[in-house]
Amino acid sequence: MGFEAAEAAEYIPVLYQTWWALVPPIVAIILALITKEVYSSLFAGVIVGGLLYSYSYVSPYFDPVRALNHVFKDGLIKSLHDEYNVGILIFLVFLGIIVALMNKAGGSAAFGEWASKHVHSRVSAQLATILLGCLIFIDDYFNCLTVGSVMRPVADKEKISRAKLAYLIDATAAPVCIIAPISSWAAAVSGFAPEGTNGIMLFVKAIPYNYYALLSILMMVFLAVFKIDYGPMKRHEMNALNGDLFTVGAPDKTTEHEVTGKGKVVDLVLPVIMLIIFCVIGMIYTGGFFGGETFINAFSNSDASVGLAYGAFGGIVFMLIYYIVRGVLGFKDCMSCVETGFKAMVAPIIILTLAWTLKSMTDSLGAADRVAMFVSKPEFQNLNWAMPAIIFLIACGLSFATGTSWGTFGILIPITLKAFSLESGNPLAIICMSACMAGAVCGDHCSPISDTTIMSSAGAQCNHIAHVSTQLPYALTAAAVSFVVYIAAGILQLFIPMYGPNAAIALVFGIALTIGVMFILKKVLPTPDAKELQKDAEKATLKAEKG
Repeated sequence: MGFEAAEAAEYIPVLYQTWWALVPPIVAIILALITKEVYSSLFAGVIVGGLLYSYSYVSPYFDPVRALNHVFKDGLIKSLHDEYNVGILIFLVFLGIIVALMNKAGGSAAFGEWASKHVHSRVSAQLATILLGCLIFIDDYFNCLTVGSVMRPVADKEKISRAKLAYLIDATAAPVCIIAPISSWAAAVSGFAPEGTNGIMLFVKAIPYNYYALLSILMMVFLAVFKIDYGPMKRHEMNALNGDLFTVGAPDKTTEHEVTGKGKVVDLVLPVIMLIIFCVIGMIYTGGFFGGETFINAFSNSDASVGLAYGAFGGIVFMLIYYIVRGVLGFKDCMSCVETGFKAMVAPIIILTLAWTLKSMTDSLGAADRVAMFVSKPEFQNLNWAMPAIIFLIACGLSFATGTSWGTFGILIPITLKAFSLESGNPLAIICMSACMAGAVCGDHCSPISDTTIMSSAGAQCNHIAHVSTQLPYALTAAAVSFVVYIAAGILQLFIPMYGPNAAIALVFGIALTIGVMFILKKVLPTPDAKELQKDAEKATLKAEKG
């Protein structure tokens, strides 16, 4: 074992730090969009990564033994051995149990009945989803699953497609977290700040320039208020109005929960509030708050996966005691939710595990180093006014290919702050850092192998590929506008001093551009014809009869 470990440590693949390192995720993404099947597509990408890792210039060119060892030992097994990953999986299972408890107790149903009396339109239902998503800013995973479980009954009643619900969840999760100073994302970003710099204050300064996050949130509001839909989403929404909420890939019946309790709205609202409180306590606990650290420092130094797992466990304990004391559920009913909640999380757990394994394949091929070398080229330094837009695009591409925004932060933020010399007060440092954060969120938002995208599908109980394909045109719209706005911000920086009104001027320009582009796309892009909708209706009827 010692010899094998030493050999593995010394081995450097021939294709290390080449553009071939980005091939595995590209293969997975293309296959997922073509086949509409995510498990095999992700696994195919993993296999391609293993083969490229084993490649040599001499025959035989690929070593199948080394490739298999890398896929399973260094990939699947190692990803499940990682402490952070395991913490996230435990958090997901706990959240699944929490959702099952809420549903079985009747809290979700009661909220749905309450909402049916107060939410009287598709517009108000979408705005309520956006508002709830903005309020739950602690963590994107927590956001996705909580908003999904709470708003599904309301969205179903108002005939909002599951694809649209998944988009609303996804477009509030990461974008809200990346502009919230008290969130797991703020803690992650602050950790990449130069030594001696207050990471949280640096994060706060970057918020006004995070155009993708800000415009994505505003775009959702415009889409809801002006009743604009385009691209594949329009087909899903038209089918939903005719009674088919899914169009493709309705969830299995194993994800549905039997209601046995006579719960009230408080039986959903109070547990969610307590869950938020416990998650905050869990995160600051891991950051040393109870050992003397300040709240800000504790949040900055927190271990999100462990803290969220602690918080979710505290939420389960509270719910068990609360429901049993109130007589809403018996002990046996509560325990049955453990299995139900775990089953509901099996699909996202499999997808996440494969996505993490795929990331380990790209890491072992040096994809991050290849991108870092590209960004550090001296010729980029002569394009100062365009650098925010260029960094935004690079961050988008890296995050899309690897499926991780946090990994992109770790690669690009230190390079960006070093290139633009934060210590010397370079005015472009903050804008470029924010462009890096915005691009990472954008790529993560678009990528089918992103954990946040996967969680949004799970929260809405929507077919994953359907969510990706319907969300992509909206995300690309916000990305295109953000790219133009970053060019404008770079040019404005030449004339207006740092911390002047340039951020606000560029944002106003971006808002006007977003509205104009959406109305143009609504008119230009084709509307699904009657034959397509009829075929969808026939498929939905056939599925219902078989089910």
